[in-house]
Amino acid sequence: MSEDELTFRAAYWPVLLLRALPALALAAFITFSSDHSPSLGLVAFGVFALLSGLITAGLGARALRGPAARLRTSAIAQGAITVVAGVAALLARDGGVLVLLYVVSVWAVVTGFLELVAGLRSRGRVPGATDAITAGALTVVLAVAFLLVPPDLVVQYGGVEQREGQLTAPVVAVGLLGAYAAIVGVFLVIAALSMKWGTSTPTATSAADAPRTTESAS
Repeated sequence: MSEDELTFRAAYWPVLLLRALPALALAAFITFSSDHSPSLGLVAFGVFALLSGLITAGLGARALRGPAARLRTSAIAQGAITVVAGVAALLARDGGVLVLLYVVSVWAVVTGFLELVAGLRSRGRVPGATDAITAGALTVVLAVAFLLVPPDLVVQYGGVEQREGQLTAPVVAVGLLGAYAAIVGVFLVIAALSMKWGTSTPTATSAADAPRTTESAS
């Protein structure tokens, strides 16, 4: 592993970890909230998008240098679009389920493909390209899932205790958003820790092998 790659890994793993925090917070908030209304979904997504976008465009762009510089433009664009989507969601928090489905699906399509394509173009040449591919693919899947939710969905159901209820489009959409946030958050934590642990192993191994090589030569 080159010195440039080690330097990049040391600088970028905290960014991945910071990106995970808004996602995990969003997942926890939705999980423990009994209100799955469109307004809650828009506000929750808006706050998540603002934080995530600022981290991606700000800290991420600063760390994407050296061997990973080719991902920098994509990160800036992805972060900027995410911030815009967050602002739009907060401004339209009373817009209803159609606005929730539209804002999240458009954001997910654009940013998901940006990250996915950037990762594919950099695969095998840039550390973290596989992580970008996976995160981008998960975001595209969210877009597809949101596009498949009928805005007028209403399904009557009865539970084990014969409690009647309704499964509606807002409930499904907010639930999908929470599931996505949980999966992406956990993945980013794993990716961050894997990148962190990869910053010292090669150096330590080389240092340990150096005396043996010298002894063998003598």
